Amino acid sequence: MPATTCTQFFQTGSAADPIRLRDGGLLPGITLAYETWGELNADRSNGIFLFHALSGSHHACGLNPEIPSVGDLWQPEMHDGWWESMIGPGKAIDTDHYFVICANYLGGCYGSTGPASLDPKTGKPWGSTFPAVSAADQVEVFSKLLDHFQIETLHAVVGPSVGGLVALTFATRFAARVHHVIVIASGFKTTVLNRLILFEQILAIENDPHFHGGDYYEADAPLYGLVLARMISHKTFVHLDSIEKRARQDVVQPDDVLAWYRVRDQFQSYMLHQGKKFVRRFDANTYLRIIDLWSRFDATQEGDAEAPADLFERAKAAGQRWLVFSIDSDFCFYPEEQAELVKHLEDAKVDVMHITVHSDKGHDSFLLEPDLYTPHISWMLRK
Repeated sequence: MPATTCTQFFQTGSAADPIRLRDGGLLPGITLAYETWGELNADRSNGIFLFHALSGSHHACGLNPEIPSVGDLWQPEMHDGWWESMIGPGKAIDTDHYFVICANYLGGCYGSTGPASLDPKTGKPWGSTFPAVSAADQVEVFSKLLDHFQIETLHAVVGPSVGGLVALTFATRFAARVHHVIVIASGFKTTVLNRLILFEQILAIENDPHFHGGDYYEADAPLYGLVLARMISHKTFVHLDSIEKRARQDVVQPDDVLAWYRVRDQFQSYMLHQGKKFVRRFDANTYLRIIDLWSRFDATQEGDAEAPADLFERAKAAGQRWLVFSIDSDFCFYPEEQAELVKHLEDAKVDVMHITVHSDKGHDSFLLEPDLYTPHISWMLRK
C-alpha cells in the first residue's frame, strides 16, 4: 500500500513584482503545486528535481486522494503516483538517499497557476488571457522553488518525455546548479513531424464549438476537441502492437459523438474510449499551453545560446554527467532525436552515456518497465 502524500503550495511574485515571461506575459504572483519525498540532508546536496510529462502531474509517488481546488479533474486514476515503480526506498530514485521534488507546470491544471485560475484583476478565470509559457519560463519559476528550500545545487534533474525538455533547459540555463542530468525519451529540438502532429491537436481544440477562444469555464468545456487531440497524441505514446493487445474485442458504438458513421472495429472503439477518459481529468487550455511549449522547443533558444556548442560548454564547465535514454519502438520522440542530443554533448566533450532500451511498449515504456531503467539510473545517481 503506497504511503499517503499531500500536495504543497509555493507562492512567488506579486502585483508589484510580477512574474515576467519570455513572450512578454506578466503574472501578478503565481502558485506552484508540488510534492516531495525523502529528506533533505544537512548540506542540502541530495536534491533531485523531477519534471513530469505532457499530461502528468507533480504527484509522482504515493497515494494522494485529493488536491484542494482541483475538484473533479483529480480522477481516481490520478490518486496513485505516476512513477511509483521508480521512486522510493531502494528504488531507482532512492528516497533513503535523495530528496525528490516534482512540481506541476506553470499553466497546469493540478494546483499550479493556470488558465482556470482566477485573474485577480477580474475575479474570473484567466482563460484566453493566460499567456504562453516556455520551457525557459518553467525553469525560471522552478529555480525560485529551489531557493525556497535553500538548495544551491541539485544532485540531479530527471525528466521523461516533455519533462526531458524541461530538464535539459534547467541543466543548461542553470548549469552550475546541477551535477547529473537524466533525460528519457526526449529531444533537443522539436521535429517538423511533431510540430505538425501537435498542430493537428491545436486545431482540434480550437475548432470545438464550445472552445470560445479559451473562455469556456462558465459554460460547456470543449470536450470533443480535447478528445480528438488526445486520440491524435495517444497513438504516438503507445506502440501499435500494444494497442492491438489492449483493445477489447467488443465494439462500443458511441451515441453522443457520431451521427452517420458507425465504429467499425475495436481499435477505433479503444482510441475513442481513451480520449473520452482523458477529458475527465485534464483541461483544454492547459493542454494547449504545454503542447505550445513543446511545439516551439529548441534547446539552443531556450538556453539563450548562439549555438549548441555554446549551450553545452556550460554543461562541460560545470562538470555535469548526462544519462540519455532512447526507446527503440518510440513513435513520439524517435531515437534519432536523442542521438542528436548525444552528438551535441559529445562534441562539447561532456560526460554522457546513451542507453537504448529495447521494448515493445513504445514511448510509454518508461512508465511501464522500471526494470529496464533502474540499474542505469541508480548507477548514474551514485556515480
